[in-house]
Amino acid sequence: MRKSRTFYNIFIPVLLLSVGIVIGFGSYIYISTTNSVVDRVADGQQSLISQIRNTLEQKIQTIEYAFATYSTTPSFRSVINSPMTEQEFEAYRELRSQLGYIATMGLEGVQYTLVSLQQKWSLSNGTVFRLTSEETEEFQNQFAKQEGSGLYWTKTADGIRLLQGLPAHSKKKQAVALSDLSLQTLNRSLLVKPNTSIYILNRQGEPLYTTRSDQEELSNQQMKLISERTVKQAQTGQLELPGTAGDKIIALYARSDYNSWTYVTLLDPKEVSGALMPIRIGLFVMGIVIMALMVIITYMISIYLTKPFRKIQKSLADASKPMVKDEVDWIIQSIDSIVSEKKDLEQLIQLEKPKLESQFVLNLLQNRLTREEVEKNLERFGYNIDSSSVFITMLIQVDRCGEGSLSDKDVLLLTVNQLVQEIIPATERMLPVVLNERTQATLLFCSSDKVAEMRNLISQYAKKMIISSRDYWNASVSVGVSAPYEDLMNSREACAMSLEALYQRLKLGKESVIFYEDISRGNTGPTLLHYPKDLESQLFDAIRLGDKDEATRTLYPLLADMMKHSQNPMNLEITLIRFVNNLIHLEQLIGAEVLLTQSNATMYQRLLNTLNPEEIEHILVHEVIYPMVVSMQEKANHQFRSVADQIAAIVRTEYDQDLSLESISERLHYTPNYLSSIFRKEYGMTFSDYLMGFRLEVARKWLVDTDMPIKDIAERLGYQNSQNFIRSFRKKEHVTPGAYRKMKLEL
Repeated sequence: MRKSRTFYNIFIPVLLLSVGIVIGFGSYIYISTTNSVVDRVADGQQSLISQIRNTLEQKIQTIEYAFATYSTTPSFRSVINSPMTEQEFEAYRELRSQLGYIATMGLEGVQYTLVSLQQKWSLSNGTVFRLTSEETEEFQNQFAKQEGSGLYWTKTADGIRLLQGLPAHSKKKQAVALSDLSLQTLNRSLLVKPNTSIYILNRQGEPLYTTRSDQEELSNQQMKLISERTVKQAQTGQLELPGTAGDKIIALYARSDYNSWTYVTLLDPKEVSGALMPIRIGLFVMGIVIMALMVIITYMISIYLTKPFRKIQKSLADASKPMVKDEVDWIIQSIDSIVSEKKDLEQLIQLEKPKLESQFVLNLLQNRLTREEVEKNLERFGYNIDSSSVFITMLIQVDRCGEGSLSDKDVLLLTVNQLVQEIIPATERMLPVVLNERTQATLLFCSSDKVAEMRNLISQYAKKMIISSRDYWNASVSVGVSAPYEDLMNSREACAMSLEALYQRLKLGKESVIFYEDISRGNTGPTLLHYPKDLESQLFDAIRLGDKDEATRTLYPLLADMMKHSQNPMNLEITLIRFVNNLIHLEQLIGAEVLLTQSNATMYQRLLNTLNPEEIEHILVHEVIYPMVVSMQEKANHQFRSVADQIAAIVRTEYDQDLSLESISERLHYTPNYLSSIFRKEYGMTFSDYLMGFRLEVARKWLVDTDMPIKDIAERLGYQNSQNFIRSFRKKEHVTPGAYRKMKLEL
């Protein structure tokens, strides 16, 4: 399964850190072990080269001691001074015996030679050789003349030669002892391992002995460098020499105090590598195992550490959005989003606080809150209300809308609401609200001992709002004020009191300030309902006739009489209901459809909920009375047109018969005068003119389409003689029938 980015952000660094630790620890172990192995191998090589030095020095010292001891004997002096001829057999045998004895004490395989400088002979391998003057001089030049030097070593083609002047303790050398050590003898005596580099250098840094190996051989410059450095250092140690390939060569040396020789061996890289191979394998295997363990541990740690992030991501995840792989960035973005949303919400709450406060007041006036919710919101919005506070509900309704943009009642109510906030101090009220599409509400409060003072203040505030509405917006408003109450939970009942007070403006008129306490004291005793039947009859007659002007003149006195004689809102409601019922009955009688339509289905509710006399008049006049008058006018016009069309149809079908308005009136059951006026109104001409015009139209058609004589045409069209037809035709067409026929036929 593909892991998240957070997993890899933890896994990869921890794994890299673990790899770094393992590599660092392994490197430290490897370097430490390598140094230890190198030191161990170097110690072994150092021991080897020291052993070689000691072994070789011991053998050489034995040879030197043997010759030195022999040189002090009388036999030596006798032999050296002997000419070594055939007669000197005893001397020869003595010398040979002595050389054999020395050979047994020294190295095996060494060739010993004794040279007599005085007698100019040499004995080697049992053979006596005579020296030439040049050879004798050469010996003397090489050795005998070197004052203070008893030994002299030189390198030969086969090995090393020791030249020792005899007697050893005499400045005057009479003989020279030669000891030739071959390479085979040296290799066998030194017990040198194969492929081991051994160098024996004299005090001048010249090689006396070297072994063959796979290692790079030391150059003469390197050998001299070793000889120079070892003089100032300890007898044994190691040196780092620059190699020819730019690398470094480690040389182990052992310097001899006996003859100032320097024994050198080189540290074999192969031997070091071979010694390190098991360690390398072990470290590699250990590194692989540790790395595998670190991968497993790092994986488990990463899973464990990313689990809380996944839980947080799941708890914050939006189901509509896919989860992203980088939990940390996603969580940070989510937290930033939450913080941003919190700030936005706080700002929104701060911006919406007036709306929330407005909703609280609305819910309070409509009794939608519990007492605990009321107390909580009072504290939330900072209202300083205690147990001694008294509350009053004030409602404002629009009597007449203003002009321009304030002709809209909703806009005017919002403007009035803003006006209330400006006029009434905030310490005396809650936030003013628009209660519904007709009413603005304000809940005022004061202490119980200032109720009378608050009543006067409310009256002043109300008058100021009425004057401001009239002066600034050319609108009129009325104010209804409830009785004081002590419990905010009774705000709904107080709102009903204010509405009851506003009903009285139907009697008191526009721009009224009405206190519920005033009207409640006046509503005592039984009341008799008054209904203006005479004015209603006059209005209904005007509606039947479709007379709009007469209906207008009659309606307004009727409504004024209703409102004048209604002692309370209930009486007015009953009167309006009765009036609307009578209008519906009239509508059914005359066949109009105004009140019984879907658009006027709520007429009762609208009239009963309207407290403005002007609005009641507007509804009845423009939505009921005028539409009924128009309906009657349209109905009458339709009836007149139908009768006129029937008369015209009779003329078009019976034009060749004796027709008169009287005969038609008998058939249609109307008086001739009524039919004459209807026909003239609809067709704009008299019946006789319409009849004559249609007959002449038929005559024109017959004159063109038939050969019928003019006399026959006149008879068929109902003319008593042809002259009357000709006069009528000439009056209409300005030509006689005959000329009209001739003119049309020529065309």
